[in-house]
Amino acid sequence: MPVLNRVSTNDGRNKMTTPTTVATSMATSAASSLASSASSSVASYPSLAGKTAFVSGGGSGIGAVIVAHLAQQGCRVAFCDVAVAPSAALVSRLAPATVRFYSCDVRDIAALRATLKAVEDELGAIAILVNNAARDDRHALEEVTPEYWDERQAVNLRHHFFAAQSVAPAMAKQGGGAIINMGSVSWMRGTPGMVAYTTAKAAISGLTRVLARELGSHNIRVNSVVPGAILTERQVELWLTPELEREFIDGQCLKFRLTENDVARAVVFLASDEARAITGHNLIVDGGLAQTSAG
Repeated sequence: MPVLNRVSTNDGRNKMTTPTTVATSMATSAASSLASSASSSVASYPSLAGKTAFVSGGGSGIGAVIVAHLAQQGCRVAFCDVAVAPSAALVSRLAPATVRFYSCDVRDIAALRATLKAVEDELGAIAILVNNAARDDRHALEEVTPEYWDERQAVNLRHHFFAAQSVAPAMAKQGGGAIINMGSVSWMRGTPGMVAYTTAKAAISGLTRVLARELGSHNIRVNSVVPGAILTERQVELWLTPELEREFIDGQCLKFRLTENDVARAVVFLASDEARAITGHNLIVDGGLAQTSAG
């Protein structure tokens, strides 16, 4: 069995040079996303209090803000990530909420299964699973090898199924649960330069629909949240320019920058009993970016 390092509290384009002003702005935005997740203006879902939730890739970006939102709702939250330092910092920042960090690479299915078992042993049966871990690395079509293709599916798709398979029996035994898979509008828009990533994200839509049918008789709901142009710190460091940011906003129906909080709020809603009749759907959080109509 792999070693699980735990920290706990009580409780699509070519790489571009990022201007310092943009990076500084987005670093501030990321911090604000975590801070505002604790805002009293966020909707409260009493049905989530005391439930055990697990988020893959929860140490930074959208995943970290999802962890914060679930903790705010009173969930016992566990998350995994490969980045130890930011994950440990997140746990400290959210204290005294019940938050646990497990060091795990989701490409290693045996390690992922062991992590999920450890979470259930410590915090109880997982009622909310958020399959969030992913990497949207850019790659040229002609340079993709079979090995690279398989690795991209492992990090962006395969773990969604095996995590769901692992938690479903305990979810069914406790009377139901919610599985939220993280998609992307990149495949809907035909975004070039990342075909292995967009293929995986397209497959998540099909996986979500089939799992909803397979698990529905056990009162397990399965949905996908599909983010648009959410400019996380990683996006800023690798690809963002002021021109690209303007292009995203110009392409949206709604003319404002989307944040990790917009995605996290959708996840929390789908996890709650307020969404008790919703399953097998893609909830697109993109400000209208994937719209095909022209104004």
